[in-house]
Amino acid sequence: MAKSTGKQKSGNSATKKAGRVSKGKPLLPLWALALIVVVVFVGAYLVIESLEKKEPVVNTLPSEVSVEDAAKLNQSDWFFLDVREPSEWEEAHIPYATLIPLGELTARLSEIPKDKNIIVVCRSGNRSAVGRDLLLSSGFSSVTSMAGGMSTWQAKGNPVVTGP
Repeated sequence: MAKSTGKQKSGNSATKKAGRVSKGKPLLPLWALALIVVVVFVGAYLVIESLEKKEPVVNTLPSEVSVEDAAKLNQSDWFFLDVREPSEWEEAHIPYATLIPLGELTARLSEIPKDKNIIVVCRSGNRSAVGRDLLLSSGFSSVTSMAGGMSTWQAKGNPVVTGP
């Protein structure tokens, strides 16, 4: 009987050890775990930074052109982009312009040719500057805006079309 009791104790001892959480040495020291976490975060940061880096776009055109200069541009070489609202467009617009309201511009970039110079037009010149900068930041490299906008265009007697 003494032998069976010894085996039971041994068995009980093994059962207790199996159920107990090991309080021995951890697999990796704490400093090594901290180093791994730091390396992972730094690596992730560098990957994200490299994905967000874009080559700066160098605009080949002046930031603005006057209405007089815009009126002389060859429409086959230029894409006239009107960024006003449809109601403003219907009042009067350049006959060969394309309407893409400023609020829709980001979603409609695919409609703008990359192989032409682009002149952005609005009512007074403020929204066209915003549109120009948006196009430049989206990778277009030949973009300018028309200073004075449609107000000045009409005042100078340049051709306009009304309606949709």
